[in-house]
Amino acid sequence: MPYSIVVEPREHDTYAAVIDPAKILVLPFSDLGQGSIPARNWVWEHAIERGAKRHRILDDNIRSCRRLHGSKRYRVGDGTTFRAAEKFVDRFENVALAGMHDSTFAATHPTRALTKPFLLNTRVYSCILILHELPFRWRGRYNEDTALRLRVPKAG
Repeated sequence: MPYSIVVEPREHDTYAAVIDPAKILVLPFSDLGQGSIPARNWVWEHAIERGAKRHRILDDNIRSCRRLHGSKRYRVGDGTTFRAAEKFVDRFENVALAGMHDSTFAATHPTRALTKPFLLNTRVYSCILILHELPFRWRGRYNEDTALRLRVPKAG
C-alpha cells in the first residue's frame, strides 16, 4: 500500500533506519511549540497540492488494523481496511470526516459487539479520512480532533 510518513527534520534518521527513506516527508519546520497542528495542516496542504480528494491522518501509536467478522477480530496486513473505508465513504456526498473504530469498541463477545456497521455524527479520532473540500484546518493546541469534528457538522 503506498504511504508516506511526515517527520520533523530531527526525526528523519531515526525513522529512516526502519522505513524506506523514499516514504519519508520531512517538514520544513521544527517544534514550533504548537503541538501537532502545524504538521497536520502541512500534510493537508501537501495532499491538496498532489491532487488528492482526501487524505488520512493516523496517530503514530496505531499498531495494526483489524476487521471484525462474527465475534472474532482478524489482523489485516495490507491496505484493505483503508480501501474499504474509502469505498464506503465514496458512496455518499456528505461525508467530510470518517474514521474506523478502535478494536476496543468492537467487542469479541457477540452480545457486546457493535450492533451497527457505522455510526453517524460521532467522534473521529486517531485514524481520520479528511475531505479536502472542507473550508477548515486544524487549530488550537489540545483536543484539535474534537474541535474539527464539531465544526464540520455545525457548518452543515
